[in-house]
Amino acid sequence: MKQSLMDIICCPLDKQELELDATETDDEEVITGTLTCTECGETYPIEDGIPNLLPPDMRDVEA
Repeated sequence: MKQSLMDIICCPLDKQELELDATETDDEEVITGTLTCTECGETYPIEDGIPNLLPPDMRDVEA
């Protein structure tokens, strides 16, 4: 995920800003990390450079 996406993406639940916590980066690319809503506190994972912005009840549950 390009860090510049932070200017346009928002929380799918309440349309508020997301805060980025990148755990692995490559220049401007976020490889792994978390996006956290500044309003409701919901977190969205970033894995392999892809942010998962599905609401929590629509995500696949990993065993």
